[in-house]
Amino acid sequence: MNERLLIVDGNDELRENLSDYLKKEGFNVDSAPNFQQALNIYSSFLHDIVIIEIELSDGDGIELASKIRFLNPNVKVILITSYPSLSSALKAIKIKVEDYIVKPFVYEEIKVSLSKLIKKTKIEEQREKQQNLENQKEIFPIIGESVEIKLLFEKIKKIANTPTNVLLLGETGTGKELFARAIHESSYRKKKPFVAINCASLPENLLESELFGFVKGAFTGATTDKKGLLEIADGGTVFLDEIGDLPLSLQAKLLRVLEDKEIRPLGSVISKKVDLRFISATNKDLIEAVKESKFREDLFFRLNVITIHIPPLRERGRDIEILAHHFMRKFAIKMGKNLKKIDPQAIKLLYKHSWPGNIRELQNVIEQAVVFCETDTILPENLPDYIRSHEKFFEKAKEIPLLSIEEYTKEFILKYQSLYNEQELADMLGITRKALWEKRKKWGISRPS
Repeated sequence: MNERLLIVDGNDELRENLSDYLKKEGFNVDSAPNFQQALNIYSSFLHDIVIIEIELSDGDGIELASKIRFLNPNVKVILITSYPSLSSALKAIKIKVEDYIVKPFVYEEIKVSLSKLIKKTKIEEQREKQQNLENQKEIFPIIGESVEIKLLFEKIKKIANTPTNVLLLGETGTGKELFARAIHESSYRKKKPFVAINCASLPENLLESELFGFVKGAFTGATTDKKGLLEIADGGTVFLDEIGDLPLSLQAKLLRVLEDKEIRPLGSVISKKVDLRFISATNKDLIEAVKESKFREDLFFRLNVITIHIPPLRERGRDIEILAHHFMRKFAIKMGKNLKKIDPQAIKLLYKHSWPGNIRELQNVIEQAVVFCETDTILPENLPDYIRSHEKFFEKAKEIPLLSIEEYTKEFILKYQSLYNEQELADMLGITRKALWEKRKKWGISRPS
């Protein structure tokens, strides 16, 4: 069993004996005698299941369960008590614990409860996995099959269900907001709001009131209370685009939100608790901005817990062609045209361009091409002049290497087999483990130790 358990009970003998029993049953078990030690241990390991005695020497076990649930909403909780009461049972129901067991109990009772819980969890996970597969296009509305994009998808899956803040770095037009939405939609917060805020689009005075809201009478014209975007996003995700342009005065206030998990509307003396995940994005060098005192160092480290670099379009290889066809179909439907393909010479021109405006620029180029196309095929002459202006573009385009599927697969295995296990590698290639083994044998590739 891979499930990691935490047992919290003030009775040393019971705690140690139960730990030993469950370890023999295959569980990975940690234990703690009180509230504070349990919280410290859980913060470090984020156990899958916690077994908590309600009557702890330094606090309430139900309150501990609530705090642990705040750290990880997916944790499963079993409460045990020597003094069952209607009050504690109602509190247990309120926080939706998985089981409520009265002492004294036999260890087999705990084992049965855990077995049922694990079976139920696996069924739920399988159902959710199937739902995720069905909704894959909605969860990942990002078009692409390049190695770089596949690796980003894998990273999103790993970080989505954590409360950790994320910083997205990349050039303008690379689709940073799409990746932010993909993280949100893949997380347990997906049913809560996703609020996108462009820190460069509003003047400082308006941005503060938009973020924090205000109460009636806070300033001239404030005739009613207004919720800020941070309060509206409670329970969900806040996407701070162009975070490098956030004024220094607001950086200090945002830092307090991150540290205290509270907001205070303009003109109010009362703070409100909020549960937010922050995903920030910028095309600026924040480290340089910190050195120049244009961005707070403490805020930078709060936002930059996990960094994701979004590759520019010019580094995404065949995704240029895939995206071009995607946009062709999209605009053909919109304009009522029957377009079927893009001429190979036009594709070569697209590969030749450096795409400083990235995906946004490619979308505009294809939209223009669809407008001017009068056949069922987009031709080089349908593209904007600046795309066609590369000297001797036909000859140079022939030099661009286009890998076959076999060549691409071989290159991918050689490059990434030391970074991922067999199943992950096969999944990213869209083949079975057996097929992966056969390809290695065919090409004489040794499996890394």
